Amino acid sequence: MAPKLGSVKVVLLDIEGTVCPISFVKDVLFPYAVNVLPATLDKQWDSPGFSHYRNAFPDDCVSDRSAFEAHFRDLVSRDVKISYLKALQGYLWKEGYKSGEIKAPLFKDVPGRLLSWKNAGLRLVIYSSGSVPAQKLFFAHTDAQPSDLTPLISGWFDTVNAGLKTESSSYTNILSNFQDTKADEWLFLSDNPREVSAAIAAGMQSIPVVRPGNAPLPADMNPQPIRDFRELEDLRST
Repeated sequence: MAPKLGSVKVVLLDIEGTVCPISFVKDVLFPYAVNVLPATLDKQWDSPGFSHYRNAFPDDCVSDRSAFEAHFRDLVSRDVKISYLKALQGYLWKEGYKSGEIKAPLFKDVPGRLLSWKNAGLRLVIYSSGSVPAQKLFFAHTDAQPSDLTPLISGWFDTVNAGLKTESSSYTNILSNFQDTKADEWLFLSDNPREVSAAIAAGMQSIPVVRPGNAPLPADMNPQPIRDFRELEDLRST
């Protein structure tokens, strides 16, 4: 069934592979965190500010720095989506964003389309496997002008406050935070077919997104994917 874009009031957005190249996370963010971790551990291993992140790791890593670092590297290499890893990555990326070493590269259609949707009265909400703090850093330090797009965003969700992105219950959890909307008034945009299916199962509308560098989608993918947010011409507040 084709989405009814005229009824949409909220756009729920994935990040990697949807608003930015999937390579940014794996080729820039992941290596950055791995590279700065040793120096961070040298300076902060015993500091109260770091203990929150350290103590969230498995018990055998909490008191053994070598085991901690090895476990971190292993999780990153396997792209394991677990909350304590995502929290620490976000912490490590924070300084990189602040120093200007890291800028979030958006696809060219994204900044203008987000602004036009916001100006049209639509709410924009983010749902990513990256932690909410990491999401906010991403949108606060983009390569757009202006760089900080966080004022456009009305909500932030990750695997901690919503759940796994491939489970329909996660989308139901998100909906529960917006009692003034109906499920079919939401449009979820993602490059992952399993996430699209989960959102649809929760009653949302959803469209898969094809971007350069993404894994190919099934030839019979339904709904039909888009390649550019500007294809969603009928998406505006009613």
